[in-house]
Amino acid sequence: MAKTPVLTPQAEDFPRWYQDLINKAELADNGPVRGTMVIRPYGYGLWERMQQEMDARIKAAGAQNAYFPLFIPQSYLTREAEHVEGFAPELAVVTHGGGKDLEEPVVVRPTSETIINDYFSKWVQSYRDLPLLINQWANVVRWEMRPRVFLRTTEFLWQEGHTAHATYEDARDYAAYIHRDVYADFMVNVLGIDVVLGRKTPRERFAGAVNTLTLEGMMGDGKALQMGTSHELGTNFAKAFNTTYLSGEGHQELVWQTSWGTSTRMVGGLIMSHGDDNGLRVPPRLAAVQVVVMAIKGDEAVAKVREVGETLKAAGLRVHVDDRVDTPFGRRAVDWELKGVPVRIEIGPRDLAAGTAMLARRIPGGKEPVTTESLTALLPKVLDDDQALLLEQSRRRREDRTTDVSTVAEAAEAATAGGWARIPWATLGEEGEAALAEQAVSVRCLVAEDGSVPESDDAPGTVAIVARAY
Repeated sequence: MAKTPVLTPQAEDFPRWYQDLINKAELADNGPVRGTMVIRPYGYGLWERMQQEMDARIKAAGAQNAYFPLFIPQSYLTREAEHVEGFAPELAVVTHGGGKDLEEPVVVRPTSETIINDYFSKWVQSYRDLPLLINQWANVVRWEMRPRVFLRTTEFLWQEGHTAHATYEDARDYAAYIHRDVYADFMVNVLGIDVVLGRKTPRERFAGAVNTLTLEGMMGDGKALQMGTSHELGTNFAKAFNTTYLSGEGHQELVWQTSWGTSTRMVGGLIMSHGDDNGLRVPPRLAAVQVVVMAIKGDEAVAKVREVGETLKAAGLRVHVDDRVDTPFGRRAVDWELKGVPVRIEIGPRDLAAGTAMLARRIPGGKEPVTTESLTALLPKVLDDDQALLLEQSRRRREDRTTDVSTVAEAAEAATAGGWARIPWATLGEEGEAALAEQAVSVRCLVAEDGSVPESDDAPGTVAIVARAY
């Protein structure tokens, strides 16, 4: 009799596979309020590593971390009409506090452009105060009608950057820098996900922005996931909050602004991009545990795995020693497989006698015996190779499942079949985009023919990337 699979196979039911994996790999649980989530330690460890990698890149871009209140006066959101209109359906509003009606309702932070601008208008006095580059790590609340853990939750964790600049060019270039050198660099080189960098259409643009830059990743089922965005806000919020500066020539000028963010949605993207029917596959550069050293059974094996673990830690690897010989080895091996730890080093009595260990690689699969003395030199190359393989698989999937089309009907067909379509924006246009939306298909972004980000919505040769999306 065939063994019952631990996870629902992807080909059978991808959403069920995703939910099974989150549960079996102990990443998260649903919270008590609809749409909320409890992130379990292993899942939060992934987020912490994402934070560390992103925070270093954000600081290298010159931004400093700060914190702003969770509660925002409702009147703040009404100052920028397009912004409040875009977020109105998602707002959570507090009207009572301390047993009394509040004099003014407060909104639970959906994003912080408004409250941060209120303080920017106080902090910025002259051109000497610019650029002002601020980042915040926080939680936000957007009332989600169709929640899915990590992908769409009522409360989620993120970073949001907010900047003020003296000129349009400075703001434009900074938004592009974050898009390319912070976000894309992290997603490609750490997450191992082959994202497409592009420009959002006016229909998909962030509420209150004059331009939105996006990073779109293809998931294992061919759908698109927006992994992060960087927005040019122009002077829209500066006008609403009177955020001005005294120029070198003695004139009062409006600042030009950007905002940009990534969230725990990236954990969902990691799962759906790299996971397989055996569980998660974590890129080595991201993994909180790169190597688990496992004792199969016996006191001597326990002593050896502890020794090997300390040696590998001293070599700079992130290592966990699993010496729980009172728990069956097969069960432990399946658990680590589900969690996607890149490498397992398995040592039992036979290995001790031969001076070897079994090297199990999660990403390409397979096992091979190696000498324990070779591990320190061998593992860094193994981890680098496996990191590169994940990125190559992600890129190959996107290329193989993207179709060039010439009509709206062909674009819808390609997206419905579980892939992406590329169609000239001049052919599709806003009318074709609206027609696709009726079929739950959207324009994920606009790209130039050579794959770069176009300078404007109507730049010659602009191509629309069309897909179903999460």
